[in-house]
Parts: sequence; structure tokens; C-alpha cells
Amino acid sequence: MTTTRSASHQLIVLAGALALVGGLLVLPKGIVKPKESRSELSRDAAKTANRDGGGAATNGSKTETSSGPVPANATENNGPNAAPHTSATPAQRQELARLLAQYRAAPDAAARAAVATTLARRYESVERFDSAGYYLEQTALANPSAQNWQRAADAYFQAFSFAATDERVKLLGGKSRELYAKVLKEEPGNLNAKTNLGMAYMASDNPVQGVTLLREVLEADPRNEKALYNMGILAVQSNQFDKAVKRFQDLVKVNPKNVNGQFYLGVTLARTGDKQGAKAAFLAAKSLSNDPALAASVDEEIAKLK
Repeated sequence: MTTTRSASHQLIVLAGALALVGGLLVLPKGIVKPKESRSELSRDAAKTANRDGGGAATNGSKTETSSGPVPANATENNGPNAAPHTSATPAQRQELARLLAQYRAAPDAAARAAVATTLARRYESVERFDSAGYYLEQTALANPSAQNWQRAADAYFQAFSFAATDERVKLLGGKSRELYAKVLKEEPGNLNAKTNLGMAYMASDNPVQGVTLLREVLEADPRNEKALYNMGILAVQSNQFDKAVKRFQDLVKVNPKNVNGQFYLGVTLARTGDKQGAKAAFLAAKSLSNDPALAASVDEEIAKLK
């Protein structure tokens, strides 16, 4: 499997039988995998919205899992259980080991924080977002600021967005919520942080708080792509297709080139009986991407309209 970076464009798409299975289908690199839980839905919505709606790009696919925060004294990141996208080259492993030793030997907090920042960048380069989050959090603890807290929160949120187990969802979602709360304490108007915090709450025991936060974002910025997209996805999850149509219509008005917005608009229009509108939206999505997996999915959905 080819390692992806921030330019990668795995597309999350809905199947026509969405209501029957109660979840989403993800289409990473042509691999279809069913979704069944709210937490999976929320993480995938977060992943796609980050990429298509602004904010930090999220890499990887649902088939590629994150390993979790790694303490400062950990050096094992490439064992038999390492996920495909986190496998580092020998040179990268050597560099990480060198930096970890330097981190442990740092004479004071300032020196340790400087090494932690470099470590985080290296972990991001091999898509170990959980480990990156850990070291960015150390940097923020040494130098508290909204910017530093957000960098750490964003890294944890990236790891959360494709966590593979309930335990990982709970851990990484909790860290995301904790750190985004610190950001918002200093910057209450930070809508990107509030949107991500809302999505992290959607996979928690308090999803209502997530909806509240997303609504607050849209009240402040009715054209916010990430919030529109996520609210549309949440409406789909609860089978409120009329509401979902409205969200995705608003989204593609803001950004007609939002591929996932166009595709989901097609799906939801089809579910509400507007076959002509659905076909137009599907074709718009297809025209915006050269992804063969998306093209095949669009063709399949259009065939169902006949």
C-alpha cells in the first residue's frame, strides 16, 4: 500500500443501502469497508471535512490505523503490529531514536521542548499523529499558548479520525477534547477548534454537546464548510435526509468544488426521490476528481436511479 501524505485524496462515500446498514462506506484507494457505528461515522466525517473544508489535512484511510500516544521513553514504532502507513524507513527510525535519546538527555525544560517540537515533526512525517500529539503537548506544556495547544490538539484529532478500536477512540477523542478546550479558553472565536471539538464529542458519551458546538459554529459563520459538512453527515446518520439535503446544498453553494459535498448531495437527493437532482450532483462530483474509485461509485449510484 502506498504511503499517503497531505495531498492524498481518499474519498468517503455513502452506499445506496445506507439506511439498511445504518452507517457509511469508506472508499480508500478502491477498498470498500462498511461502517456501522456512530463513532466510525464521526471519525470519517472529521477526516473528510478536515481535508475538504479547511483546516489541517488528514491523511491515511480507515484501513490504516494509528497506534496511540507514545511516552517519551518509547522507541518501538515499527514492530509487527505497526500499521502500514506508520512504517518508517531505517533512516527515519534511526533519526527518531537519535531524537528520543536527545529528548531524554535534554538539560532543562526549554531544551526538551525544542527537541519535542522536532520529534513531533518527524513523527508527522511518518504519519504517527498520536506520537506527534504527545510531543506537541509537551511543547505546549512548556510554552502554553493557543497556537501550541492547537497544534497538539490537531495531531491528536488526526489520530482520532482513523482510530481503529473503541479504546483508541476514547483515548484520542478525549485528548482532542481536552486540548481543544484549552484552545477555546484562550480563543473562544476559534471556529476550526470548535468544529473539531464538536466532532470529537460526537464519538463520546455526550454527542448532544457536539451538535451544540457545530450549531454555534454555523451561527457564527453560516458558510463554514467543515460545520456544514459534518452537520450533513450527522443528519444522514439519523436518517434525516431532508435536513441532510439542505446542509449539502448549502455546502456546495459555498464551494461547488467540494467533491464529498457533491457526492453526498447526490446520495441524499436520491433518498428523497429527486433522481434528476441526484444525477446532476453525482456527475458534478465525478467531474471534480480523477479518482477511479469515486468514478466507479458514481456510476453505480447513477445506475440505481434508473
